[in-house]
Amino acid sequence: SLASTAITCFTRGLDLRKETEDVLCPANCPLWQFYVFGDGVYASLSSICGAAIHSGVITSAGGAVRVQTLPGQENYPAVNANGIQSQVLARWTSSFSVTRTQNTALEAVGRSVSTARPSTGKRPKKPLDKKAGNKDCKADIAFLIDGSYNIGQRRFNLQKNFVGKVAVMLGIGTEGPHVGVVQASEHPKIEFYLKNFTAAKEVLFAIKELGFRGGNSNTGKALKHTAQKFFSLENGARKGIPKIIVVFLDGWPSDDLEEAGIVAREFGVNVFIVSVAKPTTEELGMVQDIGFVDKAVCRNNGFFSYQMPTWFGTTKYVKPLVQKLCSHEQMLCSKTCYNSVNIGFLVDGSSSIGDSNFRLVLEFISNVAKAFEISDIGSKIAAVQFTYDQRTEFSFTDYTTKEKVLSAIRNIRYMSGGTATGDAISFTTRNVFGPVKDGPNKNFLVVLTDGQSYDDVRGPAAAAQKAGITVFSVGVAWAPLDDLKDMASEPRESHTFFTREFTGLEQMVPDIIRGICKDFLDSKQ
Repeated sequence: SLASTAITCFTRGLDLRKETEDVLCPANCPLWQFYVFGDGVYASLSSICGAAIHSGVITSAGGAVRVQTLPGQENYPAVNANGIQSQVLARWTSSFSVTRTQNTALEAVGRSVSTARPSTGKRPKKPLDKKAGNKDCKADIAFLIDGSYNIGQRRFNLQKNFVGKVAVMLGIGTEGPHVGVVQASEHPKIEFYLKNFTAAKEVLFAIKELGFRGGNSNTGKALKHTAQKFFSLENGARKGIPKIIVVFLDGWPSDDLEEAGIVAREFGVNVFIVSVAKPTTEELGMVQDIGFVDKAVCRNNGFFSYQMPTWFGTTKYVKPLVQKLCSHEQMLCSKTCYNSVNIGFLVDGSSSIGDSNFRLVLEFISNVAKAFEISDIGSKIAAVQFTYDQRTEFSFTDYTTKEKVLSAIRNIRYMSGGTATGDAISFTTRNVFGPVKDGPNKNFLVVLTDGQSYDDVRGPAAAAQKAGITVFSVGVAWAPLDDLKDMASEPRESHTFFTREFTGLEQMVPDIIRGICKDFLDSKQ
């Protein structure tokens, strides 16, 4: 499509996703803030609008620009043009060029889109939506059905009918919920996976075909198996979509659910238990663990347990269950980048920064930290300040609430001194990340510096990355680009940030958060 995307003064070539993209630059970007490398062909680290003004495609009044992605090259030259001094860069992995967009084409597209809208009647749209399913319900669901002697053949069939109704009401589709079924009996059997069907009709048919297995109700064993094996990418699990297991239990389990519940939580799976025909007082003596529901569900807050008195007349129970399964924001056990990362900030406290700029650095850290769900089982934040020396301001285990972390950041005192960034990275890898290296969270280090390091940064940064830490480098003022790139994780362009002025840090906050989330998703199974 030719519609242009509005961008900011600071959007860089590497922020765009397409080979050719039409963008709209805002008016009155401050020329001195532009960071541009090259002439005609610009390193993708450059600001797009800056490059467009530099090359004369637009003036500082802004306007439409077509950006073409090009391969990387060596020796981008420094040229002063149109009020912007571009800079030298020895090499970069990708480039772009800027040209004028044919405005007439853009306007025509704008027109044709608006006139086309009313004429699309309701008719043609329907079939598409059916295939896509209910886009508002994002979930990958395993129905863990009871196939034990407890339930028996007749109630097993009623259970299948109920699961079928739930599946239909969920709105299964390519962009909606995906479901699979596992039968629990003596041994668990995965009947079908998420990837096998993307239409409700097919799912209904598959559920009808399920045969009753019989045997003990080893629900714990089946739950553990499902949490570990069912949600792999090759079996159709989708990145970034909540994983849910709905356990149907007639009576009570023959085995223990506690360990299975722990495993499911470790794997980021939200467990619901639908219990039917709870054990009577006489039967309780036969139940291994009376609290089996509370031990297995994702959180013991009432949301994840659901009771039905019998398998008869269950229709009225379908909709409330579906509403729970589609409540994306209630899925407290899902691992998202917001609740599953450790972010360590390594902050330059050298004397060139000065007190007021140091405050801006702390503000920047707070704004990044604020985006994450900080708790004892969620994300964690740590901070180290360095000059020639290092000082751990607080470690990952010191504060487990957002308020405490933000208040600790505010209370960091400026050290003032030299700059030994390499030593500081080694110190942080060892002392701050060492204790959490075997934990469940993914580890990130954000290094902030305003100048040349007196020691080697390349070795320590490589060691940090080898220890499983993803490094983002953020440079201000006199920080040399080569140092920043040497510290950053691959792909270096998307892990290296630079701003001329400390006031530019604020603009980077969303990019850093997005970068952390992208890496988190890419690293997940």
